[in-house]
Parts: sequence; structure tokens; C-alpha cells
Amino acid sequence: MGATHTMDSRELGLVLGKHLLGVDDLHYGLWEADLAPSLANLAAAQQRYTDRLAAALPPLDGEEVRVLDVGCGTGHTLQQLTRRGYRVDGVIPSPSLSRMVHARLEQLPGNKARVFECTLEQFPLAEMAGQYDAVLFSESFQYIDLKTALAYSAQLLKPHGRVVICDFFKTMAAGDGQPGDGVIGGGHRLADFYAALAGAPFDVVNDEDITALMAPNMDIVDELLMHKLKPSGEAIWAYLSDNRRFIAWLLKFFLRKKLPKVEKKYFSGLRTGATFAKYKNYRLVQLTRR
Repeated sequence: MGATHTMDSRELGLVLGKHLLGVDDLHYGLWEADLAPSLANLAAAQQRYTDRLAAALPPLDGEEVRVLDVGCGTGHTLQQLTRRGYRVDGVIPSPSLSRMVHARLEQLPGNKARVFECTLEQFPLAEMAGQYDAVLFSESFQYIDLKTALAYSAQLLKPHGRVVICDFFKTMAAGDGQPGDGVIGGGHRLADFYAALAGAPFDVVNDEDITALMAPNMDIVDELLMHKLKPSGEAIWAYLSDNRRFIAWLLKFFLRKKLPKVEKKYFSGLRTGATFAKYKNYRLVQLTRR
């Protein structure tokens, strides 16, 4: 396309996830009672998350079930759902992630998937209105204006079509000014979501709080940050301070405003499951179009 693309936080998360955690997707893992939270089990927990998403979609009963995966990331979920028999289109605004989606689709000869390289707000609504049996938001709902997400979903769905939202929301504790406040960003306020939902043409089929099953992801990340990355960073900084003082001074000068924020967000020891459970509420929500 010729335009310069700036990497966003989700792309950065994928790069770090691949190199530090050994995973190929961006979403959290689902930690059920029989699966011990650990880095070694992360891929299995992520697969359980994907399985839970599939179970929330309309069942395959011999007829084509068409799904729109909004914010489809690397296409991992899109690929799995396609293999299970769903006809899945993807929405992804990032060119680099879009290339990954197309690479996955190349492994599925004969698939009918379309990949829309745009935001939901830029989606060709007039062309695709009433085409889908389900609209899926897998940790992408938080990035879209509430009313827009619900209004577009309503128009894209067939009569009695389904919306599946698997994402986290801010709790009433958000903004309390305590040490953990703001350490884990993202999410609409849960109260705002319910207020927007009250004015939308949907009935709630299921609204499940799965926070306890998702919070362990943060403990795994905190362990990596505090016991792997932080000591490595401190060792590098000590070397630069002793042997490359001018470089150390330059880094300190140019990063002087960002370093305190990075320190609090990633290396304060507060990026934990307990902090997540206090400030975030992770829900699996199924809605049916009236």
C-alpha cells in the first residue's frame, strides 16, 4: 500500500508473546480447575478459551453458519472456527496482522473467508447488512465505542442472530487512586456496557463472569516481568552506567517522562491476578438479535 504503518499495542503484544511466552495469539488463557497456571500450560489454556468461544456460537446443524470475527488478530481463532465448519470473515485494521490472517487461510484451500482490513467503523455496512449468523468480539470489544459496536452488530446480523462478547470491563473500583489503579489498562466500564445494552435491540442469552478463570494470566506475566525481564534490564543498565555513561545519560534523559509510568505498569509487582480481579471484570456474554 506504500503507507508507513505504526505498530500498535496489540501487535507489540503479539511480538512479545511469540518471543517471551512462546504463543501465537493475543488472547488470554482460560484456567479451569484441572489446569495449573504456568507458562508451560499457557497454550493449553488459550485453546480452552478458543473452545469456549466456539461453544458460545450458534451450533452447526447442517446449514451454513456465517460468523464475523471482529478484531481477529493473527487469525488463529478464525482458522480454527473455519476448520470446525463455520464460514468466518475477519475484521483487522493492522496490515501486518492481516498478512498473518491470510497466511493462515492459505492453509485452508477452498475457504470462503473475506478479510476486511479496516476498523469496524469503516466496515462496508451497507454491503454486508444482514449477512451474519453471529458477530464475535474476542478481546476486541474494549477497543470499539459501545454504541457503535452494538448498533453495527444489530445491522450485520440476520434475524435472531447472535453476538458473542468475551472481554474484560472496568469495575466500580477503577479510578479509586489506590496503588493498583491504572496498572492494567483497557476495558469499558461495566456499568456503561449495561446502560448501552439496555437501549440496544438484543436479548441476553448468557452473561457469565469468568474473571477467576482469567486472572491467573496476570500472575504468569508478572512472574516473567519481575523475575526475568526486570533483573535483565537492571543488569544492562548497570553495565551501561559503568561502561557507557554517555549512552546511559542519553537514555535516562530521553526516557525520563516514560520510565516512571513503565516502572509502575510493568515492574512494580502490582500487575497481578489480584489487581486484575479488583479493577477488571471478565465476562462471556451472548446476545440474540430481537
